[in-house]
Amino acid sequence: MRLTIRNMVCARCVAAVQRILDASGLPATHIDLGEVELEHEPTAAQLTALGEALQREGFELVSSRDAATIARIKAAIVKLVHHNDEAAPKVKLSEHLSDALHKDYSGLSALFTQVEGITIEQFFLLQRLERVKELIRYDELTLSEIAFRAGFSSVAHLSAQFKKLTGMTPSAFKGMGRGRVGLDEV
Repeated sequence: MRLTIRNMVCARCVAAVQRILDASGLPATHIDLGEVELEHEPTAAQLTALGEALQREGFELVSSRDAATIARIKAAIVKLVHHNDEAAPKVKLSEHLSDALHKDYSGLSALFTQVEGITIEQFFLLQRLERVKELIRYDELTLSEIAFRAGFSSVAHLSAQFKKLTGMTPSAFKGMGRGRVGLDEV
């Protein structure tokens, strides 16, 4: 049985969900960002207990099909943007999501916009900018290298998008010393 879990955004989240599943006596065959494949179908009581345990740790067991689809879209984008140490892959977002979710992109896009109030592309850009903030905080790469890693065509393009969405330049952000938010809050 496949479950969708909201707010799984990193490897620590996967480990936390694994601990919760183990404590609940629900063995998983596969755990990935936003998804868990269980060995067997849980009882209604087990699902309720699992939902409560997940909620105590900041996760949410998604029950409706539309909510599950949106959680899977977000997980696929987070994985694409934040869990790749190399340069951003030159992949069309629409093709990537269609392949990952095995659904037509136009339907995914319409559902996402209707429920979330922003487009998939806007969410993708917000995630990329969070990645940029993270890389700026590390202070290990030049802005040119950061732009390349985050998939921007140039430093000028990155700077323009950064200023448009945050109201400050990347350099001003670097001087602030803070400003990142949790990925589940983007």
